[in-house]
Amino acid sequence: MGTIVNLIASFLAVAVVLTLHEFAHAFVAYQCGDPTPKWNGRLSVNPLRHFDIAGLLCFAFVGFGWAKPVPINPYNFKKYRSGLAWTAAAGVLMNYITAFLFYPLFLLVSQYVLPAWNNYFSLLLQWFTDLLFAYSLSFCVFNLLPFYPLDGFRLVDALDKRHGKVYQFLRKYGYYILLALIFESFLCEVCVNFGIRQMEWFDILGYFMTFAKDYLGWPITALWGLVF
Repeated sequence: MGTIVNLIASFLAVAVVLTLHEFAHAFVAYQCGDPTPKWNGRLSVNPLRHFDIAGLLCFAFVGFGWAKPVPINPYNFKKYRSGLAWTAAAGVLMNYITAFLFYPLFLLVSQYVLPAWNNYFSLLLQWFTDLLFAYSLSFCVFNLLPFYPLDGFRLVDALDKRHGKVYQFLRKYGYYILLALIFESFLCEVCVNFGIRQMEWFDILGYFMTFAKDYLGWPITALWGLVF
């Protein structure tokens, strides 16, 4: 039963984190002068508007994933370069802000709700709020990787005017490199679960997850730790 509760909490947290991330892209693009996201129904907080099935499953089972990229037409931006850059950065900024807001919810549930109720629903709330925080941070870091279709590549697109060989390589092969990294991380996790703990050393995306929790997450946990 605990596994089912954890899986439900994971999918719910993914739905919230992905939706807010993609809505931020659509909202900033629209504010910068591009109506394309609105015309395509992406200026919405309805999760079904943003889901990519493969990315959703990867996120829920591996901890890394993606949503459908928000379609934009940068030539509609009032300022081309700044509009492109702010639109690309909007998702990761949203994730960090929501991580800051979700962490105190996790603390409240852990300290007050779970001890008072101590049932599967309170356990679901604890895992859900914990994963909201963890996924927000991991999605923030994960999306800064410079591989298409992630936000890191879109930032490269916005800042690199030449679009040289490195850009072309990332544009052409980034998606396949991304899938390979996710598969490698999943394989390492499976091996660790079977007792081959040395495989932790080769988990490349695992290092990004550790960075997200230990370094990007530290200011959030430290600040709220002063309150609770």
